[in-house]
Amino acid sequence: QVQLVESGGGLVQAGGSTRLSCAASGGTFSSNVRVGWFRQAPGKEREFVASISLRGDIYVDSVKGRFTISRDNAENTVYLQMNGLKPEDTAVYYCAAKWGAFVHGVREADYDYWGQGTQVTVSS
Repeated sequence: QVQLVESGGGLVQAGGSTRLSCAASGGTFSSNVRVGWFRQAPGKEREFVASISLRGDIYVDSVKGRFTISRDNAENTVYLQMNGLKPEDTAVYYCAAKWGAFVHGVREADYDYWGQGTQVTVSS
């Protein structure tokens, strides 16, 4: 049974940085796995943020140049480095994964496993 656990959220001032982690148990973040980050702000639908796969990484336009998704296979963890945070980045952030996928995924349906989410609050 695969489980994803996010960590690293919290309260950050605007302009600051934080790093989210997504650790997997019951599965290995090898090259044939697609891992993504999504977020859901209060009163809004969950939206795609970033994805990493064998093809590289992609981002939603609103975070390009500020967020970086990366993978540490030895730690079996995927990270989301968030710099230049803005109040509109405030949301619950979720990681998601699909094994056997070699390209990116931007839809929720592109992923089979989800973490429980971690709150990121950016104060102005």
